[in-house]
Amino acid sequence: MKTYRIRKDDKVMVTAGKDKGKVGKILKILPKRNAVLVEKVNMVKRHTKANPYAKTPGGIIEKEAPLDISNVALLCDGCAKPAKVGYKYTADGTKVRFCKKCNHEIA
Repeated sequence: MKTYRIRKDDKVMVTAGKDKGKVGKILKILPKRNAVLVEKVNMVKRHTKANPYAKTPGGIIEKEAPLDISNVALLCDGCAKPAKVGYKYTADGTKVRFCKKCNHEIA
């Protein structure tokens, strides 16, 4: 299984496509499709039929569509810019992610 340097609930910036420059939180990672769902980014409209058994109304709903994982970059808390991510071990032996631009640890 492929591993990624970004995780759920990370703050990311879109680096390519129609939503370039937008910032959002990762809602879900889709490893089989190499994609991510980012909050309030890549919004699409879907027509849904009402389902009285599930008590869902019909109509047009707006929801997030998946973005390719290569089109997002993790935002660093320290420098507030999209940055590459590295890994290092702390003094107590835990593995942490860090920003390669400013060397700030990412939680």
